Amino acid sequence: MIDKSMLNDLYVHKGLSMKQLASQIGCSPNQVAYWMNKYGIRRRSISEAIYLINNPNGDPFEIQQINSIEKAKLFGLGIGLYWGEGNRANKYSIRIGNTDPELIKIFMKFLIELFAVNKNDIKFGLQIFTDINPQKALEYWTNTLNIAESQFYKLHITPSGSIGNYKNKSKYGVLTLYYHKKKLRDILVGYLPR
Repeated sequence: MIDKSMLNDLYVHKGLSMKQLASQIGCSPNQVAYWMNKYGIRRRSISEAIYLINNPNGDPFEIQQINSIEKAKLFGLGIGLYWGEGNRANKYSIRIGNTDPELIKIFMKFLIELFAVNKNDIKFGLQIFTDINPQKALEYWTNTLNIAESQFYKLHITPSGSIGNYKNKSKYGVLTLYYHKKKLRDILVGYLPR
């Protein structure tokens, strides 16, 4: 018999996997599964287990208190931008795209100041047209946003004139910001009006 409080402590609170737990207490993972089912302890999904493996020290973000008018304004702007410009179809990451660097800067500030996101963990995608110089576009975005070239995925180049009038809106392409944390993505979606 495996004690319920020990299972709760090791699996739920300390985040050990069933295999790690079995090894620590000297039994098989099947025995751990049996007692978890018997006690009604919910097993983690595969995505939750992967999240724990990739974030052994806890969440790589922290929700900050909104304790000033400036932070409240930033919160409102960030949620509004995510609602209007964000791509919520992807269930695993925060994505927002635009041609306006000021909009992207505000959303980055929202993530960094209100959720303590590490700026270096934010990734970017850039879609440009064939008549745009890729190096100039990349330099424009890295300099304007003060980010590293290593934060960019491979550039996506589209034949000129094939996507409506985007080409007329920016000579530096369409930038997409990515932050690959499902948990924070779900929190932001929860803030949106239903």
